Amino acid sequence: MIDRYKWYEVAGLYAGIAVFLFFVLAPFIEGFLVSLKPLSQLFSTPYSFIPKNGSFDAYITMWTSVPALGLHIFNSFFISTVVTLIVVAIVVPAAYAFARFSFSGSGLLLGMFLAVNMFSGAVLLIPLFRLMRTLGLLNTYWAMIVPGAAFLIPSSIWLLRTYMMRIPRELDEAAWVDGASRFYTLRRVILPLAMPGIVVVAIMTFIGAYAQQFIFALTFNSKTEFMPLPIGLFAFFGKQEVIWNELMAASFVGILPVLIVIVFLQRYLVAGLTAGAIKQ
Repeated sequence: MIDRYKWYEVAGLYAGIAVFLFFVLAPFIEGFLVSLKPLSQLFSTPYSFIPKNGSFDAYITMWTSVPALGLHIFNSFFISTVVTLIVVAIVVPAAYAFARFSFSGSGLLLGMFLAVNMFSGAVLLIPLFRLMRTLGLLNTYWAMIVPGAAFLIPSSIWLLRTYMMRIPRELDEAAWVDGASRFYTLRRVILPLAMPGIVVVAIMTFIGAYAQQFIFALTFNSKTEFMPLPIGLFAFFGKQEVIWNELMAASFVGILPVLIVIVFLQRYLVAGLTAGAIKQ
């Protein structure tokens, strides 16, 4: 029987969690409070964290300050969605192959996938720019979709491969005995069981694609109609001043698509992340 924690151990545990949450949430809380303050209050002395006469005016005026803000948010959501669909379509059969087949060079190939993640996107900007220009993809959505998907595929294969390895091979063998093909087995047997893991990969990919758009959009795109939100936020940086309250408001509105995706797929996310925690 497991001994109960002492009261001071429980207190120390909760104190550690509280300190961790403070450092994680403090920037978001301060950013939200800044969005509620009038611009004149942001540089007042002494500085006040709690807004005086705070309002949500910045969430209304930001649409006037940057008329294309809605388009920038749509572009970010569209690019992230397409990247997610491409990554999932490639990763599912690839992860199944690495989890079920033994072939020469598989370990080396998986190691190369990890090596790709060691390179920052900034290191490869020049060759990627030359590639995008050769393919005629500059100043298009694909200039941000293709490199975004390429950088997210390797880690997604590792994640989903680990999940699929937990699915008993006996299920594949039973399907083969009944005359099922490899593709039929993957589609009708493996995919339903691997759905929590696939959803985790999709969510992680969507978040990663949403977060990495800045560097690719800044390098491969110069047209306003294709600019995602990270580039669109630069419009709040004026020649004389930065409209900080509207910038913070636009940032919080911009992350709403990610929050909505996580909320709707939360139960799959929890199931996928906790898979393997209990010995079966």
